[in-house]
Amino acid sequence: MSTTLLPAAQWAQLEFGSVELGDRRRKDRLINMATHLADNPGGTLPQAFDGWAELKAAYRFLDQPKTGWEKISAAHWQRTRARCSEPGEYLLIEDTTELDYTGGVGREDLGAIGNGHGRGLRLHTTLAVKIETWNLEQRPEGVVVGLFDQQCWNRRVVPWGKQESRAQLLRRPRESQRWAAVLEQVSQLPPGCRWIYVADRESDFYEPIERCQRRGVDFVVRACQRRFVGESGNPSQALPTAPVCGQMELELRSRPRQGARKAKVEVRAAAMIYRGPYRPGGCRPDLPLNVVEVREKETPEGSEPLHWIILTSLPCERWAQVQRVIGYYTARWWVEEYHKALKSGVKVEESQLRRAYRLESLVAILAIVAVRLLHTKHAARARPDERVDVKVFGQQAIEILAKKFGTPRGGWTNRELLRALARLGGFIGRRSDGEPGWQTIWRGWHRLIYMAQGAELIQCL
Repeated sequence: MSTTLLPAAQWAQLEFGSVELGDRRRKDRLINMATHLADNPGGTLPQAFDGWAELKAAYRFLDQPKTGWEKISAAHWQRTRARCSEPGEYLLIEDTTELDYTGGVGREDLGAIGNGHGRGLRLHTTLAVKIETWNLEQRPEGVVVGLFDQQCWNRRVVPWGKQESRAQLLRRPRESQRWAAVLEQVSQLPPGCRWIYVADRESDFYEPIERCQRRGVDFVVRACQRRFVGESGNPSQALPTAPVCGQMELELRSRPRQGARKAKVEVRAAAMIYRGPYRPGGCRPDLPLNVVEVREKETPEGSEPLHWIILTSLPCERWAQVQRVIGYYTARWWVEEYHKALKSGVKVEESQLRRAYRLESLVAILAIVAVRLLHTKHAARARPDERVDVKVFGQQAIEILAKKFGTPRGGWTNRELLRALARLGGFIGRRSDGEPGWQTIWRGWHRLIYMAQGAELIQCL
């Protein structure tokens, strides 16, 4: 069982005990904050702390601009990268999201989000997932290792009506430079490891693909524009003329105004050339890669037809290999689930802090708390029958669940434990209900914590 199920105080000590802040008292304060936020992740400090003294100490900690995002997070990143250096297959899944703090008074130093009228922070996450097995539909099953890297920043506000020339755009630092930039921090790929970089359309430009190929990291990136041509150099010899590799059925997750459904698709694959763009100093060399097209032929009325074009360094000579490529891309939902855990689980957008640097430090802590929640949920999916270590999870918590719902016939496994937590949060658990969602799991987790704390107080009387 992962140490993410340790009691909050032990978990916080493991996660933040090696953080270097230049002062032991500051580190102790960070560990104390992480403990309270893990126990009461409501997004606001007054909800996490009962006493005024501890709350005031937390505010003083966040009021130190020199503490910073990287100092708080670096130890967790290093631990994640060390675990990804062990033999195995790992996904490095990247995505960017916005944290909305619009409406708060005195938040003028926050950057623009959305259409430019909102105010908040942008968060770029590289989530590491270890693949443990593949199911019959060629979808990877695995466990969350942690945050391989994460960057938080204010988007620069461009004055209204001002436009940059292309030369100015190419010379200044850009947000797009963050995609796959973490690979530059890794000297070489550890022996016995396979890293696969997975990203959506926003990363479809030259630099991420070139970084992957130069570092020996495989990639699976969804294309946004047709920057590739056939090996002969003729764009007309692209995917429409390639033979169909096979047909398959994909489960599509729900989206705004689009419910969850199954899509029957046909798949094509071909070897292509990614054309090197012009950059200051000259044109970049072309890059060889494979392109996989996934197209839905018959779409239900009212639904948007599925059409993916996926760029990859992985072989696509056999149908099973192409299926694996599609499976890697569908694993992007892990990072989407992480951002959902961050927003719906630990409620990172609920904070009323005003200054950007204070928010960034709080987000750095909550970002790691969200990993704890995400790992707990997906341990039940990846290893449902693994027995729960009662000493790790807590004897008292297990006894409370047993008295409430009874001990499962096969004992406490990951899946039984997660469903019991969800039932505390209002999950009914009928056969037609599927697996529990974030809201019920997190409500159940909170209730179990309060029940365990109440039992401890009674024993002390």
